[in-house]
Amino acid sequence: MNAGWQEEVEELLGKGKAVADRTVVEKLSKDYYWYSPLLHRKLKDKVAEGVVKIRTESDLVRTLAYAYEHRIPVTPRGGGTGNYGQAVPLNGGLVLDLTPFNDILEIGNGYARCQAGVRLGALEKEARKTGQELRIYPSTLMIATIGGFIGGGSAGIGSITYGGLWSGNVLELAAYTMEEEPRRLVIRGEEMRDYIHGYGTTGILAEVVIPLAPAKEWEEAIGQFERLEDAVRFANRVADDAGLAKRVVSLHEWPLPGYFIPLARHLRQGMAAVLLEAEKGSMEKLRQYAEEEGGEIGYTKSDSHMRKGVSLTDFTFNHTTLWALKADASYTYLQAGFSSTNYERQIAQVKAKFGDEVLMHMEWMKAPGGTAPANLPLFKFTTEERLNEIIRFLNGIGVPVNNPHTWKLDANKDTYEGMVMRKKLNDPRNLLNPGKLLAGHDEEEVSHHG
Repeated sequence: MNAGWQEEVEELLGKGKAVADRTVVEKLSKDYYWYSPLLHRKLKDKVAEGVVKIRTESDLVRTLAYAYEHRIPVTPRGGGTGNYGQAVPLNGGLVLDLTPFNDILEIGNGYARCQAGVRLGALEKEARKTGQELRIYPSTLMIATIGGFIGGGSAGIGSITYGGLWSGNVLELAAYTMEEEPRRLVIRGEEMRDYIHGYGTTGILAEVVIPLAPAKEWEEAIGQFERLEDAVRFANRVADDAGLAKRVVSLHEWPLPGYFIPLARHLRQGMAAVLLEAEKGSMEKLRQYAEEEGGEIGYTKSDSHMRKGVSLTDFTFNHTTLWALKADASYTYLQAGFSSTNYERQIAQVKAKFGDEVLMHMEWMKAPGGTAPANLPLFKFTTEERLNEIIRFLNGIGVPVNNPHTWKLDANKDTYEGMVMRKKLNDPRNLLNPGKLLAGHDEEEVSHHG
């Protein structure tokens, strides 16, 4: 970028919206990519040359037009809680800080319309004032933005009932193209697949409409089991009980629960733990299920939606990985799609092959015909070769793996073929988060700014 970029951008947007301070720029060039030792090695030195703080839609349009004219790559950023380098600029340029772009525009009956930078925790709070709540949200509720979740996430708390982002949990998107005159696209239906979990590569999200659910009173509980297989059966019974309203069914093989320091006094040494969030009044049934499967319900807490103190959701999804990393920095993880009907056998095969090297962490989610566990197994990283051995074994027993140790969306070309075509239409100069999506190109083969 030319030396006068900051002054030029502030002429367009106003004072204080272009940031060149190296400490700030470096901080806003990072996300949680360091969950992966491979991504940490490859991305730790990647940094933008500047940050633009987006407050209005006009700010966004003018910044994109400026970047297009000067061939400057742009990387959108929300709360920066992604795990795959979604918000890490591979080719310098500008980071678009969308957190100031945070107006809740409308909360209606069954939906919310808001700007992309709205924090999900703030949206949940406002929705509850109307007797409604978010259907799904990530474990990073208080930090993540709605645009970041839709653009870089996939599922979370509530997915046991409502599925992932693609399962009717986004109603409408407005996104801008990267062209001489950026176009505002309003996207609905199947076309949204080209933007959901697209890292902003096909367009910069500006406005979103999501469905809301009637608010419930929730309570939390922990089921504990000496045997992993008993914990799995219990979790599955809870997940499959359609009459039991729930937000979380999250299983953790020992020693993973031992890393949940704030819960230490509630957890028994050596026992697998199933973290639960269910509708108030469910405790009797949960205790019955636990006892019938050889376990017990220990810790309970009511009114969990208020987020007073620690919540069990702070130990689910990728927060599980974070707690393990705090205890031992060598831990990493995979994302594995165990069978909805054969997962008990697949778990047994993994344990027979790897023993305590590969530890089970499972999150039950809505799936066609019922529910199924998404598996985020943890293990201590040794070499890339061993990582690939684990992936090959999982594939060999019928478990597909979404490898979280890459930032390239089109590593699975078939899945992202439509997204690649959309990028070519919306971003002809390949300036939107370049290097993350463009089949046949790697991160060194993208447009560079002059």
